[in-house]
Amino acid sequence: MKAVVKTKRAKGLSLVKVPNPVIGPREVLIKVNNASICGTDVHIYDWTRWAQQRLSPPRILGHEFVGTVAEVGEEVTVVKVGDCVSAESHLTCGHCYQCNNGNAEVCRNFKLLGVDHDGTFAEFFVLPEHVLWKNSPDIPLEWATIQEPFGNAVDTVMVEDVAAKTVLILGAGPIGLFAAGIAHACGASLVIVSDPNDYRLAISKKMGAHAAVNPRKEDVVGLVMEATKNIGVDVVLEFSGNNQALNQGLKVITPGGRISILGIYERRVNIDLNKDVIFKKVRIYGITGRKIFSTWYKTSRFLSTGMVDPGPVITHRFPLKDYEKGMKLMKDGKCGKVILTVSP
Repeated sequence: MKAVVKTKRAKGLSLVKVPNPVIGPREVLIKVNNASICGTDVHIYDWTRWAQQRLSPPRILGHEFVGTVAEVGEEVTVVKVGDCVSAESHLTCGHCYQCNNGNAEVCRNFKLLGVDHDGTFAEFFVLPEHVLWKNSPDIPLEWATIQEPFGNAVDTVMVEDVAAKTVLILGAGPIGLFAAGIAHACGASLVIVSDPNDYRLAISKKMGAHAAVNPRKEDVVGLVMEATKNIGVDVVLEFSGNNQALNQGLKVITPGGRISILGIYERRVNIDLNKDVIFKKVRIYGITGRKIFSTWYKTSRFLSTGMVDPGPVITHRFPLKDYEKGMKLMKDGKCGKVILTVSP
């Protein structure tokens, strides 16, 4: 079969032929219909410091997908051949302290799909049945593909209530854009998005943002304070992984507000804990992955009912063989979500 593989410890990927995977008794063979490109895949493509420390080639990339069950192991009971599925990308152990205490998203022994376990940029791949999610027939295939990153946005927004609150979103990558739609659907009274990419800021307006700010051209702190009549925002959602953006967010949180941080930082960050956190009584949430599987239920309902339309975020589609085009668009910031068609 064909697959996009990180074949060596250097920049780039390769489209190569690899053997078809073989399933075990509790595993499922999945035929991939669509897979979407994540920022993690771009890090691996570019062979960044994070990728160098995290991944050992060879590895088939990809963790966001929708597919069809092609074969099941003899002990599989959750799904059957022909089912339309996606999956949790954190392959959890199910028996560590975190898994047993409702925090499986931070399982001590998890493996990450497309990083520690061969992923979805292939015609077929194998997963254990316990991480599979059967898709609602009311969700279009393209939308089903993006449930994993959409779930990140769900948890970042909804870790606390946002109804009638003012929200600042830092970073308008696909997850930040999904967050704008989710915050709007949840009744936020004001949603402001900050990003240096005008292309993505335009998408944010389509997703329900009331205001879009380019920090390279405008004073984010000043504009946010003006928009909130000098009160500051109730909620900051940090997706950028940028130290300057993080500090801007902390400056404009109203005392007693909260910040959710999903962005990943290449280096240690500098913040004024005393002034911007402690004395303002700011609540900080670190967000990783999704609640397994409670977030998936929320995601499915947002998408199947049409409460959030992710369509504006899905900007480009390519066959698997043209994955390089998608990677380039991602690196240039000239796209929203890029979907690869693996098996039509």
